[in-house]
Amino acid sequence: MGAADCTGFTTRQVHAGEGSGGATPRATPIYLTAGFSFGEYGDAAAHFGNGEGYAYTRIGNPTVETVERTIADLEGGSQALLLASGQAATAVALMSIVSAGQHIVSSNHIYEGTRGLLVDSLSRFDISTDFVDDLNDPAAWERLIRPETRALFAESISNGPNRILDIEAIAEVAHRHGIPLVIDNTLATPYLLRPLEHGADVVVHSASKFLAGHGAVLGGVIIDNGRFDAASTGVLFPQLTEVPRGCTQSFAGRAAGDARIAYARESVAPRFGPTPSPLNAFLIGQGIETLSLRVERQTANARALAEALAAHPQVAQVDHPDLPGHPEHALVERYLPAGPGAVFTITLRGGDEAAERFVEALEVFTHMTHIGDVRSLVLHPGSTSHTLLDAEQKAAVGVYPGTLRLSIGIEDAADLIADVTAALEVLEAVAPADVPAAVSA
Repeated sequence: MGAADCTGFTTRQVHAGEGSGGATPRATPIYLTAGFSFGEYGDAAAHFGNGEGYAYTRIGNPTVETVERTIADLEGGSQALLLASGQAATAVALMSIVSAGQHIVSSNHIYEGTRGLLVDSLSRFDISTDFVDDLNDPAAWERLIRPETRALFAESISNGPNRILDIEAIAEVAHRHGIPLVIDNTLATPYLLRPLEHGADVVVHSASKFLAGHGAVLGGVIIDNGRFDAASTGVLFPQLTEVPRGCTQSFAGRAAGDARIAYARESVAPRFGPTPSPLNAFLIGQGIETLSLRVERQTANARALAEALAAHPQVAQVDHPDLPGHPEHALVERYLPAGPGAVFTITLRGGDEAAERFVEALEVFTHMTHIGDVRSLVLHPGSTSHTLLDAEQKAAVGVYPGTLRLSIGIEDAADLIADVTAALEVLEAVAPADVPAAVSA
C-alpha cells in the first residue's frame, strides 16, 4: 500500500510500510507488537482452538519464545516460560502448583521479596508456608511436610550469605512425597549450576540479574523438567489432571510431562498478566550470549576480592563458599566446580556506622539494590532488603549491623581490591568484642 493507492495520509501512515523488507536477520527480531493479524478467516478459530500461530503477545510472541527456548536448553529443561520479572516467575511457578488450603515448605535463606510473597501475599489466599533453618538437613524438611504440602522451595545459592543447597538430598525428600522441588537459581546461573540435573523439578530465575547482565531490563523465567507424572502424583494436582472448563482434555492428557508449565503458560500467566516486553526479551537474549564470559570473570573477581577482604582486620567475616569455614564449603566441589558465583556478604567489625562510612568511601562500587550487573554493586541489607526482620531474624539469615552484600562485576580485580582497601582504611578501629559471637567465631 502506498501513495499510488490514493488512500489518505492517516491511512498511509499506519499501513504504508507493511510487507516491506524480506531480509533474513542474524540477530533475533524484536516483534514489538501487541497482537498479530490473522490470515484466513479460520486461522483465528484455529488459534483459539488449538493454539496454532500467534494472536496476542500476552499469550505468545516469537521474540519471547526464542529466548524461552534458549534458556530451557541452557538449564537442561523441557520448556521455559519468560515473564515480566523474577518475582513474577516465582509467583506464577508456585501458583501453578499450590492451591488454596495447601502448604509450602521453604528454606529460611531466601530473597526477602520471596519471603514477602509467601508470608504476606499467598497467605491471603489460604496458602501457608513453614521455613527450614537448617536448609541441608533432610529431616528438618521432612518434619515440616504435611498431607497438604504441595511444594518445597529453596535457592541454589542464597541471596546474601551464599548458603548452598544440597539439591539432591532435598529433592529426594520432595519426591518421596510426590511433590516438586522448586529452585531459584538466579545467583548460580545455568553456567555454574543446573539444578534440574540434580533432581529439582522447577527452576526460576530473575532474568534481570546475570542472564540479562547489564542492569537495564526486568524479566523472570520458569523452567520445568517436563517429568510430571500424572499416574503417580496426579491426585495431588487436580488442576493438571482434571478437564478444565470448555476443554476436552486435561493438561496432563494433552501435555503429558509438560503439564505443569503448560498450565502456567495457558492458565496462570496470561490471566494474572505479567507479560514480558518483547524488547526486554530481546535484551535478555542478547545478555545470555555473553553469560559464560561475564560469570567466569565475575566469579574469579569475587574469589580474589573475598580472599583480600578475609585478611583485613576491619572485616569480621566473609561469607564466600570458596573460603574455608563456610558452612557449605564442601558442597562447592560437588555442585559448583566452576565456582560459587559473584555475590557474597561481608560483615564489618564496626556495625552500622562502619558500614555507612565504608559505602560512602567506595568509588568503583555502585551503591544500589541489584545484583548480577557488569558493574560491582554494594548494599546494606539490614537497613534495606531485610529491614522488616527483627535482630534475631536477621541473625538467623546471616545479616548483622555491619553486614554488606557485594555483587561483583567485570572490572579489573586489582581496581576492586584497591577500592575496598581504601574504603576500609577510613574506618576507625572497633573492638572485636563489639561483634556478635556468631560473627566473630
